[in-house]
Amino acid sequence: MKINTILVAAMAVTTVSTTTTSCLAIATSSVGIAVLKQILLGGITKGLNIFSDKNSFLSNRLIDAALPSQLRDLNNTLERVGLSNLVQKEKQYIAEAAAFTVQTAEPILVNAVNSLTPQDATRIVQGGSGAATQILREKTADQLMAAIAPKVDAKLNEFGLVQTLNSALSSSNMLGSILGNQSGTNVATSGISKFAAQQMVNGLFNIIESHEKENQATLMNSLRTAR
Repeated sequence: MKINTILVAAMAVTTVSTTTTSCLAIATSSVGIAVLKQILLGGITKGLNIFSDKNSFLSNRLIDAALPSQLRDLNNTLERVGLSNLVQKEKQYIAEAAAFTVQTAEPILVNAVNSLTPQDATRIVQGGSGAATQILREKTADQLMAAIAPKVDAKLNEFGLVQTLNSALSSSNMLGSILGNQSGTNVATSGISKFAAQQMVNGLFNIIESHEKENQATLMNSLRTAR
């Protein structure tokens, strides 16, 4: 009985090992990489479509979850002093700025997906759910921030957001304190723009990851069918 148990266990390990090797081989093939790309591109399209529509951006919980704590604290402060209407205006301005970044973000993300390698595919299969988005984040997050932040800054300045906030709070030092600096309006402006850009980048990756997880079964079925 003991010998039979050992044999069954050994056969199970061999089966798992063979299956894993088979999945890796398929995932790193042209078919497997094409499936991975299709899912990521679908998530990118979904995210950028949300960014393109102000109402969709404002109502998306994954984007709201990406709001940096500094900006959330600022909004809480405004609401405590009875300026909820100003918080709504700020959010609308950020949503409009997000639409302004779509054409900048798209080629960065698409180029990264199209440059996925068999090594990336291996990491994705071994990394499990959300691994594809994590690799995309590694490849593009810094580049996205560098490209998006100036556009967000220009748009928020165009709207006069920081000047409005300063007037409402009666002191640029107060605004600077909330944002973690004491250097006045210029730094406060760049601070709000930076945090808004961070929300956009992280919110976009949240949407892509959600799409990836929703299509995990499709990915695995495609790999099985390709055997």
